Amino acid sequence: MSELGDFLRARRAALSPEEIGVPTHGATRRVPGLRREEVAMLAGVSTTYYARLEQGESHQMSDSVLDAVARALRLEQVERLHLARLAWPAQLVRRDPGPDRVRDSLRRMIEGNTEQAAGLLSRHADLLAGNRLFHTLFGLPPGRRVNLALWLFLDPAARDLHVDWPAAAVKMAAYLRMTASEWPGDPELAAVIGELSIGSAEFAELWARHPVRECLHGEYALRHPQVGELTLAEEALVVPDAAGQRLVVLTPAGSDPEWAARLRLLGSL
Repeated sequence: MSELGDFLRARRAALSPEEIGVPTHGATRRVPGLRREEVAMLAGVSTTYYARLEQGESHQMSDSVLDAVARALRLEQVERLHLARLAWPAQLVRRDPGPDRVRDSLRRMIEGNTEQAAGLLSRHADLLAGNRLFHTLFGLPPGRRVNLALWLFLDPAARDLHVDWPAAAVKMAAYLRMTASEWPGDPELAAVIGELSIGSAEFAELWARHPVRECLHGEYALRHPQVGELTLAEEALVVPDAAGQRLVVLTPAGSDPEWAARLRLLGSL
């Protein structure tokens, strides 16, 4: 089956008839979520046509049909963009950007930041550059490239560090899914996803659910072995003309002075 069909089926299975307002008349349902014919009815298309979409046949999908299917499946804006990329892959043509390179000025800006934890991630979740505080915060060896997705799912230290590791896992899987649709056919990204699928049952289960998220901001609650618990606000900024690179900056969340003090202490260690 195609990525498009897998995504549509996953979203259909995640919706209950009750939340959509589809009458069930007390009948026992053999499949989770909505049936194909129910989604087709909500989208205003024939069941046969919608079935072809779930089989990956999207060459006749118009803007209006895509919008109708997105509304029927209650897709958020990011999920609708993901659906469009899957439905019209020919419109997303990208040349191979080659090896990731970090501009010297960007590296100096990151490494010279002593007040915040800052790191530069590739589209494959490789840590391309990071200041000392970023490496210390996550217990990463400086001077060596680390893939944060592999680290999160395969390194026991990552589970100990995150107060809510399952939430961090969902976020990472959703980021990789979004990136995979934005950069279809990327061999390095496919290698990371393949290694995670083989090495982590949790990742394989999450990947099958097709979560999609931009992950441009949020919060991390960490339980650091040296300074204790602290909650950090994350802002991820897309670097222009850098093939999917993102600058991630972490600062103390909220107004709790203790978190700021612990982050300063960590930077001095």
